[in-house]
Amino acid sequence: MGIWGARHVQALLGSLGRLARNPLATLFTLTVIAVALALPAVLGLAVTNARLATGDFADAVDMTVYFKTDIPLAKAEQLARSARARHGIAGVTLVSAEQGLAEFREHSGFGEALKALGDNPLPHVLNVHPTPDASDPAALDALKRYFAAWPEVDLVQIDSEWVLRFAAILELLRRALTVLAAGLGLGVLAVIGNTIRLEILNRRAEIEITKLVGGTNAFVRRPFLYTGVLYGLGGALLAWALVGMAVLFLADPVGRLAALYGSRFALAGPTPREVGGLLVTGAALGWLGAWLSAARHLSRIEPRA
Repeated sequence: MGIWGARHVQALLGSLGRLARNPLATLFTLTVIAVALALPAVLGLAVTNARLATGDFADAVDMTVYFKTDIPLAKAEQLARSARARHGIAGVTLVSAEQGLAEFREHSGFGEALKALGDNPLPHVLNVHPTPDASDPAALDALKRYFAAWPEVDLVQIDSEWVLRFAAILELLRRALTVLAAGLGLGVLAVIGNTIRLEILNRRAEIEITKLVGGTNAFVRRPFLYTGVLYGLGGALLAWALVGMAVLFLADPVGRLAALYGSRFALAGPTPREVGGLLVTGAALGWLGAWLSAARHLSRIEPRA
């Protein structure tokens, strides 16, 4: 185990030394990798901040259930109790026809005209507030169909439908982000794989001599794998720095814009978990890209007699 560990340390230090001896080329490669990793990270952070700025829509969506005008108040109260017992509903408020007429008379300015009406034309109304886990479009649609199926109900209306549209846009952005991240991940693999290929070609004579004295493909491949991991990890660290600078650059104008709308929202940066995921992703892509390239090209190099 001691010899095995010493060989790995030797391969790691050797890879670090080779990268340090070519600082300009290393910096260019790390920059390309960092940009590819930073783009999906920034877009993901933008989606996260958009959800935080809107409170994740939990308090923005309500549903209004209008009963038919001939439904008595006692029946409306019974249905309101049934609605409160349903999963996915945080609260139900019953507004009777008399309350609705009184509020309309007070706020509409047509109080005198309403006195000429013989009967109250307004129905009883339920104001339904869904729970946060039932505020997505699919759950709201199911809840709407549930109330619309009641024979006593005349109309079901979802308030603030723009919120649902915005939520759908964010969901589309998240899926587009997944596709973008996958494409840029393939780009990182290609960059690291091509870099390792060039290094293998530059060290062809060294590899032939190593194999001539008994070095296995695994032994020869080890320093290239460490090089790939260092490229991926270094690119991820640089991507983290780029994301941090973007957050610092935008934090002040975003705060001023939020203040104009009476909000205390502050731009959120990446969490420790997200940073850890970025570093692990970079290292994993570096290892995979180096392994694919080394496995392909080292098998073609054999010592010449």
